[in-house]
Amino acid sequence: MVKLYDREMSRVEVAAHAGALSQFAGVRLMTLGDGVERGVRMLEFRTGSGLRFTVLVDRAMDIAEVEHRGRAIGWHSPTGFRHPGLHDPEGEDGFAWARSFSGFLSTCGLDHILSPQEVSTETYNYPGRKTARQPLHGRVGAIPAQLSGYGEVWHGDRCTLWAEGIIRQATVFGENLALYRRIEADVGGDEIRLSDRVVNEGFLKTPHMMFYHINIGHPVLEQGARYLAPISDVIWAAHEGRYQAQGAGYQNVPAPSNGFAEQVWQHEMVANAAGEVPVALVNDRIGLGIEITTRKDQMPCAFQWQYYQSGAYVMGIEPSTHHVLGNQAARDRGEMIWLGPQELRQYHSKFKVLDGSAEIAASEAAIRAIAAQPSDDFPTPSGQFPPLGGR
Repeated sequence: MVKLYDREMSRVEVAAHAGALSQFAGVRLMTLGDGVERGVRMLEFRTGSGLRFTVLVDRAMDIAEVEHRGRAIGWHSPTGFRHPGLHDPEGEDGFAWARSFSGFLSTCGLDHILSPQEVSTETYNYPGRKTARQPLHGRVGAIPAQLSGYGEVWHGDRCTLWAEGIIRQATVFGENLALYRRIEADVGGDEIRLSDRVVNEGFLKTPHMMFYHINIGHPVLEQGARYLAPISDVIWAAHEGRYQAQGAGYQNVPAPSNGFAEQVWQHEMVANAAGEVPVALVNDRIGLGIEITTRKDQMPCAFQWQYYQSGAYVMGIEPSTHHVLGNQAARDRGEMIWLGPQELRQYHSKFKVLDGSAEIAASEAAIRAIAAQPSDDFPTPSGQFPPLGGR
């Protein structure tokens, strides 16, 4: 059954109450028409529960806006949702990625994540190119998708909104990686489901790295908001030695401030019995939060990004395939994922709106039942990076 407006309804009952499902739910394709966003295709999802989110077809099918009953959850930066034709991944010594960085979900990869770095390309067997300069967080986030389809599908009395697309990161004398992405949400539901499949469609051994830059802004993020996670160890902090001076620990959110230097943590998370790792940011004052769930066997590492600068106020929840140590370290430690011809990796994630104090409390209890996170807001990082599988 579909739950709409506090009532359980069958497919026939839903149809009887409107001329079309689009009256209160559906997926619609549109094109942005002004400024740096001009020409970007966007899918708008409305579930009928108050959940509305948009998908940037021409930006790797990343999720741009997320809101619930008019309350924003996803973050917007000053850059806007910039057309990929304006993006220069090689610019600014590889840091030009930040000029196109905005929205709830920014996918990073597919063969590189984190800081710009020069790495070997010997597996591509091209004498003219021994190394490649990889830009910040890789190249996939600015690649337009080939839109395979979108719409609504009924399974008995349950209706699912969906979209699928293919994002191809490829070059001659290099990688040929395809990201097959499917996004779903149920009519009447408050959850977004993301299914990704990364395939090496070339015939040469290819490195693969990936993480999700999930960005949450105001009003969920404000002074007093809380970060909840099943943390067994705080491994690393880029800002160690200054985080107490900034007054920003890992779990309690301060107000925006001027002159804030970004902070990044890596936490070791514990999975529940199903192998899932739920992490949440909650605002008790307004009774709103967002819970992000990934699989430990797919993305074993977890970063937390804090940029509490006035005018760019944001927290990032960032599940990752690799440690924050980066590309070369993954190779040196034997942890790089090497995909052979037609080999693939799959990733499954859920983004659930927590609407009201009861849902926040239930999420907090479930997370704490997995592992009790450190009570100290400024824990001393252990520096112990657990070995990863790689291949």
